[in-house]
Amino acid sequence: MFDNSVRVKHFTFKENDEIKLHEYHAILEEIQMIEILSRVLCALPVSVALMATPAAAQAPAAPAPDSFPAWAYPWVPDFPVPAPTDTPQHLPGSGAAVSWTQARDLFYAPDWHPEDHGPMPDVVKAGRKPDVRACGSCHRAEGTGGPENASLAGLPVAYFTRQIADFKSGARKFSGPQRSPVLLMNASVKTMTDEEVKAAADYYSSLKPKRIIKVVESETVPKNYIARVFFARRAEGGVEPLGKRIVEMPDDVEQFELRDARAQFTAYVPVGSIAKGESLVKTGGAGVTAPCGICHGPDLKGVGAIPGIAGRSPSYIARQLYDFQQGARAGSSSALMAPTVAKLTQDDMIALAAYVSSREP
Repeated sequence: MFDNSVRVKHFTFKENDEIKLHEYHAILEEIQMIEILSRVLCALPVSVALMATPAAAQAPAAPAPDSFPAWAYPWVPDFPVPAPTDTPQHLPGSGAAVSWTQARDLFYAPDWHPEDHGPMPDVVKAGRKPDVRACGSCHRAEGTGGPENASLAGLPVAYFTRQIADFKSGARKFSGPQRSPVLLMNASVKTMTDEEVKAAADYYSSLKPKRIIKVVESETVPKNYIARVFFARRAEGGVEPLGKRIVEMPDDVEQFELRDARAQFTAYVPVGSIAKGESLVKTGGAGVTAPCGICHGPDLKGVGAIPGIAGRSPSYIARQLYDFQQGARAGSSSALMAPTVAKLTQDDMIALAAYVSSREP
């Protein structure tokens, strides 16, 4: 276990010094990542560990001839959306009323359950026009997010602020088509101030992640369509083969699109995925990867500035694994992830996502 007081002995300041506290935390984060990276490399075969060197990191080798996992990046840009109305909408378990016009306003975060969280800072509930959208509009008032983006509840402040910095610098990009969540995120972070980033980070880190996803192993999945950026069940019912993919859908589309943080989801995964994922997570699969608990903790709920992954959207997890492998995510955390994802096939990614998502957040 490393000793911060020793490692940062040359970085000292008094309480009233002008050095910003977040700079101090950034240095501690780098120290933690260096230590964890050394543990990851020790857990990997030499051939894989060498991929973490700077020269290899610039051109990561493709592990297998898998095609692009389009199921993880659903996108129908011309999906027809009915015109919004100002009629108040109501949902079970809430005394709030939100219109469809409000729900589609990206400078407004519907707050269906104010009793479930503390006061939202301005950047979360309203953003700042014309460019900084309300964080809570897409990621919800309680940071639960959806299959199309990330859950923010419980993220460490240091990790949150680093990811915003990576988005701003271009170090964190996205694979696949430039979907609306991607474009909106990139546009929103460009002009966020340090104060706004800190306010959002402090707020979301204070929230406890919720279990909102049920993972179901199956050979079939309810017939579905892509509603712009997420899968939804067809009204006529029926089933179709699942194949080698994950299909994650809201149980109640209206509740989800009205941005209720209590919306629930079902993720259909191939039979056997959870057991295979558990083996990869706990053992590394005989050199395929490194045990996830080395960085993310034995319960996968995070350690220090390393985020928890338990209970997260499997669609999101799969996208991140693929993005790391393809070099789209090239921020500081990529040094930890690059060697661990280098040999993963898409079947491995599906299994890891299935198991991780099935855990208690």
